[in-house]
Amino acid sequence: MTLATLGFAAEFAAQGVAANALWPRTTIATAAVANLLGGQEMIRRSRHATIMADAAHAILTTPSRELTGQTIIDEELLRARGMVNFAAYAVDPTAELMVDLYVDP
Repeated sequence: MTLATLGFAAEFAAQGVAANALWPRTTIATAAVANLLGGQEMIRRSRHATIMADAAHAILTTPSRELTGQTIIDEELLRARGMVNFAAYAVDPTAELMVDLYVDP
């Protein structure tokens, strides 16, 4: 996905079309996580998908010429935009979050 993002960003830069990749910092509470990674215990250690929606909204409302060709981690983007409290995104705020499989801890 990152290589495709770089290629699309370069190809469409002149037209002002942005291309970015968005990754979650932690696992997201989805059926795939529950079924493939450990059931309800993994869901408990995940975040709700709303964090991805909020990060996507932040990307989509940024002028395309200001943000393109980036691999963006949801939490890093939201922190850079001023968010400091991520507890509302946690399925179980008392559980240790599981870092996503594709993110270097």
